[in-house]
Amino acid sequence: MTTNEHAYAVILAGGGGTRLWPKSRNKIPKQFLDLDGEDTMIQVTAKRFAKIVDWEKIIVVTSQKYQKLVKEQLPKVFPENIIAESEKKDTAMAMLIGALYAKSKNPDAILINDAADHVIKDEKEFLRLMILSAKIASDHQHLVAVGIIPTFPSTAFGYIKTGEEWKKIGRDTVFQVDSFVEKPNQATAKAFISSGKYFWNANHYVWSAKALQAAFKRYQPAMYEATKHLDSLSPSAFMKALPEVYKKVESISVDYAISEKADNLLIIPGDFGWDDIGEWKVVYDLSQKDDHDNAIIGPEKDSLSLLIDSAGNLVHTNNRMVTLVGVNNMIIVDTGEILLICPMERSQEVKKLVERLKEDGRQEYL
Repeated sequence: MTTNEHAYAVILAGGGGTRLWPKSRNKIPKQFLDLDGEDTMIQVTAKRFAKIVDWEKIIVVTSQKYQKLVKEQLPKVFPENIIAESEKKDTAMAMLIGALYAKSKNPDAILINDAADHVIKDEKEFLRLMILSAKIASDHQHLVAVGIIPTFPSTAFGYIKTGEEWKKIGRDTVFQVDSFVEKPNQATAKAFISSGKYFWNANHYVWSAKALQAAFKRYQPAMYEATKHLDSLSPSAFMKALPEVYKKVESISVDYAISEKADNLLIIPGDFGWDDIGEWKVVYDLSQKDDHDNAIIGPEKDSLSLLIDSAGNLVHTNNRMVTLVGVNNMIIVDTGEILLICPMERSQEVKKLVERLKEDGRQEYL
């Protein structure tokens, strides 16, 4: 399974999220963690893309403070392809910088964008749709989004509404985009799913560097002016120029900056078992279970945990034995420095602990 010669993969790995606290923290956010006890999330993402593009065409956009981690975890990615942002300026700038860097190497570059911390269960189907999207985007006229066919009325994700049918390509129907909708309430989310016209927005965008740059020129002229010279620079000069460029641009998401304004955006519905791991319960749901529905993760997990009359638990060990007796439906995460214990049904409330630590100024635990 291969894509065209102009295709590049851009992995966004700059987030410092703490939604999976205390394993995911500012110094090592979730994309650099091995939540399943094997490869880290960014390693899984890169290996997935390496099945359709060469390693030399994988670009990682990250923060300066995570540059070393990226190099350590992705030794096959060319060091000059790791773009370290001097400031966090959200997804619009990250995707534009990735596109311009690829364009400096190949004027006809097509970019397949993905976050480093998303889960894809059906890899083959995901890659098939990315290849199809790259083929469409190769006309240098259209921007393409792959929307996720919703499996439940989520209030945690934004939605993309489809408009008129654009074209049928094999078994896939490609639509024009009608509109973007922010995270809805439960009743609205149910109505979205019933209509069959709404899809989760996972920021799976595919476009040519030329088309994206043209979109910025039209909808974000200040950002275009600040960055337009970058695609003429060598890799080393490109990196040296970034800090000054970042001082001139605003922080804005790609949806607000481009997607919601563009009249040449298409959407392809996709169903490939996507998930954004935003809480520990999702980790539990995605993990392998024992005969008592316990999910045990960590080094030497079989010898570092002992559970008696306990079921439905998530246990994340860290070189220390964790033992449970008569415990059900709990989250236990041990980092060595911090121990989290939380009922499974209150998984989303872990963020309250993070907020409290921020309020108390206890930065060493964030």
